Amino acid sequence: MQQKPNSPWYSLMILLILTLALSVFVSIALVLIEIIRSGSLHNFVSNGQTFSFGSIESEWALYLFLACGSIGTFFLPAYFLQRIEKDQVIYFPKDSAAPAIYGLVFLFLLAFSPLMGIIGEWNMNMTLPKSFEALETWMKTQEDQMAGLTERLVMVTSWGSLFANLLVMALIPAIVEEYYFRGVLQNIAQRIVINPHVAIFITAIIFSAIHVQFYGFFPRMILGVFFGYLMLWSNNIWAPIFAHFVNNASVTIIAFYYAQQGKTYQDLMSMDSYSIFVYIASLVLSIAFGYLIFKLSNKKQPTHGEELDESQNIYERN
Repeated sequence: MQQKPNSPWYSLMILLILTLALSVFVSIALVLIEIIRSGSLHNFVSNGQTFSFGSIESEWALYLFLACGSIGTFFLPAYFLQRIEKDQVIYFPKDSAAPAIYGLVFLFLLAFSPLMGIIGEWNMNMTLPKSFEALETWMKTQEDQMAGLTERLVMVTSWGSLFANLLVMALIPAIVEEYYFRGVLQNIAQRIVINPHVAIFITAIIFSAIHVQFYGFFPRMILGVFFGYLMLWSNNIWAPIFAHFVNNASVTIIAFYYAQQGKTYQDLMSMDSYSIFVYIASLVLSIAFGYLIFKLSNKKQPTHGEELDESQNIYERN
């Protein structure tokens, strides 16, 4: 007999507790491992040295730390919540999906890239009012730190480093973040607000904000919205995972190509300008591919625009 689902607020509380506990545990474990590995315990104790991923000299140790950090922060909390509520809610549905959907997802991301570029350029050039100068300075500092770490990782010329990047910066984040955000958090948000579209946008905003990269906030939020609709329409966690992987992997592969050509990270991040007709075509094709994805999705799903109550939640077990 199926148990009545927990209150979504109770599920959210469990998720937050698991996230905090596991992320702290994994972070402490990683710091201790790095101290032991590098033999820098004396520096940490006597000089008050702080730990950051950028301070790790070994590239392979950095890959390991990033992978473990992502798994501990996102995958494990989502996994354990599903185990706790296994007879109540299914967070990681795997309904059958037409193979053509994955091809359309790839085409959508390709078609949308010019629009994504201009949105990213607008986001990067945003400035806050003078009264928020301290906040803007902090955000720029965070952005610069992340840019430095990203440049160090993606601007590689060896095939071994490329495959490591595809694993650590594309495949693992795609799986663990989609399990957490589209699998669990979007489900909980939908049970709270009822309207699935509101839940998608709430989750996308949190998804983008958690990366602490203000100058890439809006492009990442838009991607989160797309991932959310893939989850809603297909009721298959692998659809947003695939889209997330394609997006991350494409950046990784392009960076590898740029590095082999002797180009810089700044060249990679520079925005190409197109004519207005290219942007119009990008918009039209993106809408068309998105519509085809919707039409090909599982016909058991609620129609686009339909609000759901808790008893109709698409993520609950039948």
